[in-house]
Amino acid sequence: MTPNHHSHPLRLRGFRLLFVGRTISTLGDAVVPAALAIAVTRATGSSSALALVLGCAMVPRLLLLPLGGVVGDRVDPRLVALVTDLVRAAAQLAVGLELLADQPRLAPIAAAEAVGGIASAFAMPTATPLVAATVDGPLRMRANALLASAASAARLGGPALAGLLVLTAGPGWAFLLDGASFLVSAALLTRLRVRHTPAKRRSLRADLVRGWSEVRSRDWYWTSLIGHAVWNGAAAVLLTLGPLIATRRLGGDGVWIAMTQAAACGVLAGSLPAGRFRPRRPVLVANLGLALYALPLLALAVTAPAPVTVAAYALAMTGLGFLNPVWQTVVQQEFPPQVLARVTSYDWLLSLAAAPLGYTLAPLAADAWGSTGPLLVTAALVVLACGGTAAFPGIRRVGAHRPLDAGDPAEGRPGAARKEERVGK
Repeated sequence: MTPNHHSHPLRLRGFRLLFVGRTISTLGDAVVPAALAIAVTRATGSSSALALVLGCAMVPRLLLLPLGGVVGDRVDPRLVALVTDLVRAAAQLAVGLELLADQPRLAPIAAAEAVGGIASAFAMPTATPLVAATVDGPLRMRANALLASAASAARLGGPALAGLLVLTAGPGWAFLLDGASFLVSAALLTRLRVRHTPAKRRSLRADLVRGWSEVRSRDWYWTSLIGHAVWNGAAAVLLTLGPLIATRRLGGDGVWIAMTQAAACGVLAGSLPAGRFRPRRPVLVANLGLALYALPLLALAVTAPAPVTVAAYALAMTGLGFLNPVWQTVVQQEFPPQVLARVTSYDWLLSLAAAPLGYTLAPLAADAWGSTGPLLVTAALVVLACGGTAAFPGIRRVGAHRPLDAGDPAEGRPGAARKEERVGK
């Protein structure tokens, strides 16, 4: 049967497989950052070694994201996701086994993380096409909200699980857990069947240009991407300067821990109502929610009391929690299925590229002028970039005439490529 407005996306076998696999792999991934930091610093005693390992994962991911988008549109995204899950499983299992050795070596760990970064460049653009292929238009908003809420919950529990593993069994087991989670996700993907409408074969350059032209032709999309990139840069500034301010001026390490936990709770709180709240202008509302990130930046700049700063950070992150499923749904609704992976890859590219810029410039600016100035400037940029999108007609128009829970009206929209999996199969 075809799903209707009263159905639930988890009744769809295809989405159910995708949801379980993504949630498990996200939980595995959430365990890794804390474990990686502890493992590398234990093995080398050097923060520069940790930076090297993180760079080995980040740089190939950034460089190859556009290529990953082209592959995701040319090839069945389910197959791409399956292969990359297997590659990432092998990479994380290799790191875990290396860390279980008596004297773990940095070079194999860095190489494995680089392989994982390459695989993620091809995996990330497949997320949006897979949801569009497994869930029809009327249920996509709820499906994206479910995925966002599950991911938020996994990231909330991930650090605690990492701490338990590191303290009891050692950091290597965190990587073994992550590798196993990718294997489970891959096994579930083998059972998923979706119909893929491949993009028309052109040269690599032509495919990249086509994807970029789709981005450039929609003012609501490219202006939002600028705002999202600034938001990610601002997040990097806060994550760079925030811990020191919290520790030295607001009461110690416990304040920063409270801020990070409050942020995770905020993302979860923002994603939960997204499946039911249907604003008339979804992208406008979501972008204005992102502008709330100025609040914790201002609180840190003026050294507001710790409870105020923690609350401001939680409120700001509810904006991110709400935006994520809304944004995914609008993109799936407004772009043809043959370009979804490429469009998504450009989204990720801009977002990820802005973060290293923030990490680099924030300490330099703080050393030169103190932390107050950079935080105030960053807060102003977030408000200008995210709130300023309201000035563009496309931002106000997209979704206003066709609600997010409306069906796909015409051929060429994502929902027109009907899935093979139906309820009851």
